[in-house]
Amino acid sequence: MPIDPKTAVIVGVGQISHRAAGLDDALSPAELMAEAIRRAATDAGLGSVPDPSWIAVVGTLSWRAKNPAHELARLLGISPHATGLSTMGGNSPQSLVNAAAQEINSGDADLVIMTGGEAWRTLQRARKEGVSVDWNQKRNGTERAWDDKDATGSTPDRLFGEDLQMNHAWETAMGVYLPVQVYPMFETAIRAAAGRSPEDHLVRISELWSRFSKVAATNPHAWIQQALTPEEIRTPGPKNRMIGLPYTKYMNSNNDVDQGAAIIMCSVERARSLGIPEDRWVFPHSGTDCHEHKFISNRWTFAETPAVALGGRLALEMAGLTIDDIDIVDLYSCFPSAVQLGAQSLGLSIDRQLTRTGGLSFAGGPWNNYVMHSIATVVGELRTTDATTGLVWANGGYATKHAFGVYATTPPADGRFRYAYPQDEIDAMPQRSLATGADGAGTVTVEAYSVMHDRDGKPEQGLVSTLMRDGRRAWGKTADRDLATAMCSGEWVGRKMTRTSNGTLTAS
Repeated sequence: MPIDPKTAVIVGVGQISHRAAGLDDALSPAELMAEAIRRAATDAGLGSVPDPSWIAVVGTLSWRAKNPAHELARLLGISPHATGLSTMGGNSPQSLVNAAAQEINSGDADLVIMTGGEAWRTLQRARKEGVSVDWNQKRNGTERAWDDKDATGSTPDRLFGEDLQMNHAWETAMGVYLPVQVYPMFETAIRAAAGRSPEDHLVRISELWSRFSKVAATNPHAWIQQALTPEEIRTPGPKNRMIGLPYTKYMNSNNDVDQGAAIIMCSVERARSLGIPEDRWVFPHSGTDCHEHKFISNRWTFAETPAVALGGRLALEMAGLTIDDIDIVDLYSCFPSAVQLGAQSLGLSIDRQLTRTGGLSFAGGPWNNYVMHSIATVVGELRTTDATTGLVWANGGYATKHAFGVYATTPPADGRFRYAYPQDEIDAMPQRSLATGADGAGTVTVEAYSVMHDRDGKPEQGLVSTLMRDGRRAWGKTADRDLATAMCSGEWVGRKMTRTSNGTLTAS
């Protein structure tokens, strides 16, 4: 059957992990992205990078240019009709694919370039050496594409994504605002809901992460290509200090990387006009975007992600598939709790291979752009293995913002990419009220917790989500090192504590 000429198809993917010896041979975020785009063009069998309808960049942290896509176009010598920039969030790469597929289907675009990259390792190295990084510096008399500001002063033509405020003022006031604090809390809630002991659950998640490390060990683009045993992952040590109980360093996302990735997507008609071989084609079938209740304070439970369940189910249904029909899965994997929440919501066994890259701890976590790497890896596997279908879940925030994509080696039956944004249904789901200040004082029950450790690996502060008798959530913390140390032993979920009006907790 002939393929609709407006069917969207991924034709090229590119990845780069650059391990600079120092600052002199480091690459800027722009250079990483430009090289990833060139590799994507080569991957498509093209001799040069084609002019796109639009080129969009995933929001970066190591390069704060106003319009990074404009600078990339200049570097590559291409003339896009429009430039774009995504909002912050690890969901952004998949959300860009969803947007591009819809516009190609409608005829509003015929070729799109999506990219992202971070030089966070280089930026941190420069700070440690007391060097001011000027992304616009010259080397050997040649201007480099290293600008912190877009010299043109232009702004992107398009802004992609939903810019959510994800931190409640009281969460910030209580010092609960970092992923390294929140995801370990989720872990204790998952553990308690499953009825496992802390010891048994730690073994379970260290085995999960060991399997991820084995995938990274065979991934040529992974930052850490070393298979680790469960014991190595869960045991604190000089190179693997405890950060937020129960997570050692190996269980945290690794943002200390210099990485870039890119995707070229076009219509079947444009692919044919460019002479791109059909064995390079992978088709996006469906996608969804959605988010949980934006403040974790209002989530009904930390042991479930109902927006993942709904968004994933809709993406599969629109592709005419069930989760059992999916050959290749890549779940967002910043921390073990994220993988467990995603797998549970999608109906996947935790024992299944749930990453194709090795995850953010081992393959690398270039801030918002990890999923660009996971999509590129899934596309490569669909081309070169017997697998015919793939599912990608992208996540931003604290398991907050979600994007799903279903991919296949064959086109949708009618050539149409299907999309849904089921936010109204999610917003109507149950949520908790938050008690603040004196309103939350009294006897409370521990719902979830973590103990943050100092640089020497010693317990420093306990952070706790508690529930009041009327079901409201109240945040608490303790800077008492003796209490924080005690919280590192046994199960504290379900215990009673006393909370003061300023949120300080003491053991009851």
